[in-house]
Amino acid sequence: MTEIKTQLSTLLNKIEQFKNSVSDQDKTVKLLAVSKTWPAEKLRIAFNAGQFSFGENYLQEALIKISALSDLEIEWHFIGPIQSNKTREIAEHFDWVQSVDRWKIAQRLSKQRPAELAPLNVCLQINIDDEESKSGIAADDTLDFAAKINQLDNLQLRGLMIIPAKTDDPLQQRDSFHRARKLYQQLSILYPSVDTLSMGMSADMQEAIEQGSTMVRIGSALFGQRHTLNKT
Repeated sequence: MTEIKTQLSTLLNKIEQFKNSVSDQDKTVKLLAVSKTWPAEKLRIAFNAGQFSFGENYLQEALIKISALSDLEIEWHFIGPIQSNKTREIAEHFDWVQSVDRWKIAQRLSKQRPAELAPLNVCLQINIDDEESKSGIAADDTLDFAAKINQLDNLQLRGLMIIPAKTDDPLQQRDSFHRARKLYQQLSILYPSVDTLSMGMSADMQEAIEQGSTMVRIGSALFGQRHTLNKT
């Protein structure tokens, strides 16, 4: 418990430090704890240390944790690829979906969102570097896709999520983040609900924040080396 609490405090201090190194110091940068493969008891420790938002990639694993931690007011984010046969359970159990990149999936999430729940917060996953191996819509299609998403009654458009190409070139990395920020700024002008640019992980958190990220997705720097659970 002490280790996770210490790591969380260190991360929050770093986020504040990186945020204060740029001119836009009034913005909020949120920490999303990427908890895939970690058991529910680890998430409970992190929650008790002050971490309230958790991101999961694997639906069946996530549903077990959501049930086990139902006594906690956790904000659950789905951040993995979405199959059509998984949309109902995602719509029923999550507060956010950050990996929306297909119209069919968006329609299903909206249709299957229970009426008693608030609209599902969504981010559009953008393939910012046009990688063939990566999910996400093309940057040039962002505004058109956002306009369609905005018409769905049970989805709330909140912003963009990106995973840039792996590179050792800081200029290339900065360019990817910068292009994502420009897209996000265009979107936020058109839609008042847009307030989230989800980019940056443990290895590139500083650069992402300096380039405008409002949410960083951190796993190993909080929980340690990846734990193994069944993935479905």
